[in-house]
Amino acid sequence: MSKNSKIIYLFLTAVFFIFFNGYFSNYIINNSLKLPENPIFNITFIQNQGAAFSLFDGYKTFLITFSVLAIIGILIYTVKHIEKIAVIELLFTSLMISGIFNNMLERIIYGYVRDFIELNFIDFPVFNLSDIFINISVISLVFLILKKEYFKEKS
Repeated sequence: MSKNSKIIYLFLTAVFFIFFNGYFSNYIINNSLKLPENPIFNITFIQNQGAAFSLFDGYKTFLITFSVLAIIGILIYTVKHIEKIAVIELLFTSLMISGIFNNMLERIIYGYVRDFIELNFIDFPVFNLSDIFINISVISLVFLILKKEYFKEKS
């Protein structure tokens, strides 16, 4: 895949995940009473004014600034190294960008992040779809980078 194709792919997948995340989150929050009960999770709406585990509670401007800088840093690094980055890594990078972007956007619009997924089988803080996107992408990218480095050393 060419450099320009990879950049377009990164942009389009990020936009897709941003809209999917926003639409799905709004749907869940607005229709939570209509969802069937299940043993895995509850829909419990909370207003999180901090970051993960309510860290930096009340530091909205800092968190927005950090989010902007993180997105810019990720994009600069990715575009600079795009020829060496595999398409699957671009997919997870766009997933991470969309998670950061949507949490940032909620902080800007609402003044807080709307968390709504509460796990029933473990005592864990309530979280949202953006948090899932960020965690899945970070874990996957770390795995892919370690795998790439491992095979580089083997050859």
